[in-house]
Amino acid sequence: MLGTDSTRGLRAEINPVFNPRVDDRRAREADHGGHENYRLPINAVFVLIVFRQARERELDRRSVIIPLAIVAYVAHLYVRSIPTAGNDLLLVGVLGTLGLALGIASGFATHVRAGENGLAVARVGWVAGGLLIAGIGSRMVFAFAISHGARHAVASFSVAHQIGVAAWPMALVLMALLEVSTRIAIVQLRGHQAVQLSAAAVAAAA
Repeated sequence: MLGTDSTRGLRAEINPVFNPRVDDRRAREADHGGHENYRLPINAVFVLIVFRQARERELDRRSVIIPLAIVAYVAHLYVRSIPTAGNDLLLVGVLGTLGLALGIASGFATHVRAGENGLAVARVGWVAGGLLIAGIGSRMVFAFAISHGARHAVASFSVAHQIGVAAWPMALVLMALLEVSTRIAIVQLRGHQAVQLSAAAVAAAA
């Protein structure tokens, strides 16, 4: 357990989310909810996408509106401002880039083809599903680790690398938001292209 002198700044400015008084039950209950609360609605977006597209589904308006509405709600709840102190922006940029990469890879790994009724259909295959689970799992593992003994290790890492209290939640939320929105955009674009190519092929054959 960190000493009083070494955590004086940590409590007030660096990382109050990581409770330095981990053995104090009263403080732990209020502080413990930070990671638990923000990860649930974000991961719900991914679970919704995976289950909705485990089988082929038409890329209609609902396939865009529902996930983006949840993304917008999560962003409204948790994205207030971008932390800029110390190395906050670096952490946010690294995890944001990781979310972007996962979204791009998952979007291109999703099976997309032209369906009937002039709409494309999409299905999450093993690769795309694995990428989605990797994103969900990494955030859940981090939250679980914070709740089961890694709190002080992360706090020490944050102090050593000048990472502030708002950076971790912001970085993890941005990672999830970019992963969801990027994947949706790529799948919709590929679906539009598939429908256009199919229509062009039919016209050429006619």
